[in-house]
Amino acid sequence: MEEAYVRLLCPECSKDWQSTPRDLPEPSETYHCPNCHASRRLSEFMRTDQDLQTLKELQ
Repeated sequence: MEEAYVRLLCPECSKDWQSTPRDLPEPSETYHCPNCHASRRLSEFMRTDQDLQTLKELQ
């Protein structure tokens, strides 16, 4: 079975990366960019609405 992942994009520094949903907090929790340390709700780091839906379904 393949493991699902979500794509993230920092709204401040434009760093993009991917992560598995189990390694991330809830979408409404504060998350910090690993590159510039910007702090926002995790949902604001989701690259697309589909990534946000995937995160919500798999958590």
